[in-house]
Amino acid sequence: MIYSVGVVELKSIAKGIEACDDALKSAGIKLVTAHTACPGKYEIVLTGELADVQTAVDRIKAGYESSVIDAVMLGRIDESVVYALLGTGTTERKGAIGIIETFSAASAVKAADTAVKTSDVEIYDLRISRGQGGKGVVIVVGQVSDVTAAVEAGSRYAESQGLLHGTSVLANPHPDVWEHL
Repeated sequence: MIYSVGVVELKSIAKGIEACDDALKSAGIKLVTAHTACPGKYEIVLTGELADVQTAVDRIKAGYESSVIDAVMLGRIDESVVYALLGTGTTERKGAIGIIETFSAASAVKAADTAVKTSDVEIYDLRISRGQGGKGVVIVVGQVSDVTAAVEAGSRYAESQGLLHGTSVLANPHPDVWEHL
């Protein structure tokens, strides 16, 4: 199955709820999640047919331009990113760990998708916003060289938008690190 996902972050909760309602009425899309996030953001994750999701994301970007922090449209998102977003991914604790930390959920989702499409890595975890001050974190695992390439590629979008907070690659993580991820 080919997934299309749109992620939009707004700096106003009131406008975020309004934008979500507007988007859902504009196209035949499904809402994956819509929620508040620290510090006073509102995040919307949509899915559906490519053209419908694009229409909804474009409608939010145009109608709520002054409130939009970040928005990405992923037309052929890797299904492992969708599973990670839904919290249903299952990845073993093995190999190196790569971390991409962003200032937005949208850039973290884009980073995750780029990372898994660039190298032979798996998403260990994808966390967006809640309990993180509005940040996004992608954790990938695999061989050191693959993890390094994935982190470099995955962080480019966030960096180009001024939304990259930091990256790390742990070649041989201590067993206790795995226990606390």
